[in-house]
Amino acid sequence: MRTTAPRRRARRTLAGAGTAVVLLAGAVTGCSSGGSGDRGERGAQAAPRWNTAPASIAAVGDSITRGFDACSVLADCPEASWATGNDPAVRSLATRLLGDAEAPARSWNYAVTGSRMADLPGQLASAAAHKPDLVTVMVGSNDACRPTASSMTPVADFRTGFEKALADLRAASPASQVYVSSVPDLQRLWEQGKDLPMVRQIWKLGICQSMLADPLSATTGATARREQVRARVVEYNEVLREVCGKDALCRYDGGAVFQYPFAAEQLSHWDWFHPGKDGQARLAELAHRQVTAAEPLR
Repeated sequence: MRTTAPRRRARRTLAGAGTAVVLLAGAVTGCSSGGSGDRGERGAQAAPRWNTAPASIAAVGDSITRGFDACSVLADCPEASWATGNDPAVRSLATRLLGDAEAPARSWNYAVTGSRMADLPGQLASAAAHKPDLVTVMVGSNDACRPTASSMTPVADFRTGFEKALADLRAASPASQVYVSSVPDLQRLWEQGKDLPMVRQIWKLGICQSMLADPLSATTGATARREQVRARVVEYNEVLREVCGKDALCRYDGGAVFQYPFAAEQLSHWDWFHPGKDGQARLAELAHRQVTAAEPLR
């Protein structure tokens, strides 16, 4: 059957309209896909970013962060704390970041002398109540400093404790940044004081016996014990690095404190083991360098 010219024109018109609909649909789909991609990029850009100028600080940890033996014998000295102290000889992290005038009202120290990893969740819960911009963590020395090497905190328990502590902090204060210090090299601290008779007498009072007992002994057993303690500290630091690395707002110090060559002038002249004011100042300097860096220092 022959098709008239008007019908052929109508069919061509309908075909053109169909093609236009297909092209329009493709264009709409393309815009939708591109928009989704843009949103994805914006979402990635909106991921948590490290703030190099936090306006408030809470500190948790053990005797080092409490400034133990930094001012007087066998006593806390929080004013000399590397994290939140106000001693001008130390210039704490809080002072460096917030200034002398603002630091007292915007910094809190919940560290407790003798604390271990098991105590960290409770300390962080207290810190989280302030919703601080930055939380400093220095813990682990007392997990290695035990009456005997066999009583050191197992690495698995250390990991579980740190994971729980960070998870609890994230639930209570999601935006808080965390600076994690490595555990100091306890064997190096032993090396700095072992040859001084007065220091050896002080160490007998019970300071870190897993490392400091029989300080002059060179027997195979004593040497192996000290090496075992140091190896455990290395394992603890690896846990801190790994767990912190999974949190976008957590920075591990890259082993800076562990690697720092503490010398006699940086140690307390009462026990030759804890940092004195000079050592506290060095800890503050290391922390400030890491916290204010645009990218984590390695």
